Amino acid sequence: MKTFRTMLKTELKLSLRGMDMFIFAICMPLVVLIILGIIYGNKPAFDGADFTFLEQSFGALITISICAGGVMGLPLVVSDYRSKKILKRFQVTPISPTMILLVQVVIYTLYSITSLLLIYLAATLFFDFKFNGSWLQFFIGYILVMLSMFSIGMMVGGIAPNVKSASIIASILYFPMLIFSGATLPYEVMPEALQKVSDILPLTQGIKILKSTSLGLSTDTTVLPIIIMVLIAVICIAISIKFFRWE
Repeated sequence: MKTFRTMLKTELKLSLRGMDMFIFAICMPLVVLIILGIIYGNKPAFDGADFTFLEQSFGALITISICAGGVMGLPLVVSDYRSKKILKRFQVTPISPTMILLVQVVIYTLYSITSLLLIYLAATLFFDFKFNGSWLQFFIGYILVMLSMFSIGMMVGGIAPNVKSASIIASILYFPMLIFSGATLPYEVMPEALQKVSDILPLTQGIKILKSTSLGLSTDTTVLPIIIMVLIAVICIAISIKFFRWE
């Protein structure tokens, strides 16, 4: 436990010095929220909607933050340590792959929670945002989405041979999800063909879960997304630990 705390403290300092995730996981979703709030204010999300555009977008903004840290940040750090032979040095110590990955997961969890709090406070204070769902259901969905997105980053970081490969894989996974998952263009206004493509993406399922729980919609529609997210988490975590590369 002492080793874990020491690693966590050191890695957190290094992460904050880099500023990359502070910008992408915390600042970027907050800026998007402010832009959406200024443009749309409290306008209905669409004709006949019982919730505003900002209320509809809340779940998507939270998911963007999780995805930025889990899919982009986490794998690049681990693969960079592999390229610099840092992991090779860890191999001769009692430190396990599980501990290395878990430290990074805790760091990006802190980023995600900070982003959630800032987005909620900014939306509530400046744009009269109202949370319409159950906080308990939302947090359960939030933890599941976080676990699933981080597991993808753990898998990429665990098996990518170097930082360049990890960067390419992470970009291929991250940017299509960011564009086509409903994080930018709302899922409901997409053409049917694009919705079918979007449904393939893990981030889409995460947004569906957080959107439904934050808006207080029926949870019946989230059964399939929950199953998909659980399967992704189990498979990716197993791969990341089983095939972890020290060098």
